[in-house]
Amino acid sequence: MILLGNLTRDPELRYVASGMAVTDIGLAVNDRRKGPNGDWVEETTFVDITLWGRTAEVVSEYCTKGAPLFVEGRLKLDSWEKDGKKNYKLKVVGERIQLLGNRTGPG
Repeated sequence: MILLGNLTRDPELRYVASGMAVTDIGLAVNDRRKGPNGDWVEETTFVDITLWGRTAEVVSEYCTKGAPLFVEGRLKLDSWEKDGKKNYKLKVVGERIQLLGNRTGPG
């Protein structure tokens, strides 16, 4: 999975019991294409991404809401049961990132 978009919120770094860093980020991925009537249509897809280890620390340290980010990763389907109902959520586990903005902010 390859994604290019902008962070929808500031990353919040945390550490699991083993000491491994983890952060969950949201990425807004924009798509622009011609619709059936020839007009340009813009669509934004919001993707939840989990980053681990040094990758999570780097994003937390250098990125803020709105920052452009390139992410390579894999799809993961989470499932859980709540109130007797089975729930599912598809997300991305980020494996590699590239920071596209500068250190002082987006762009």
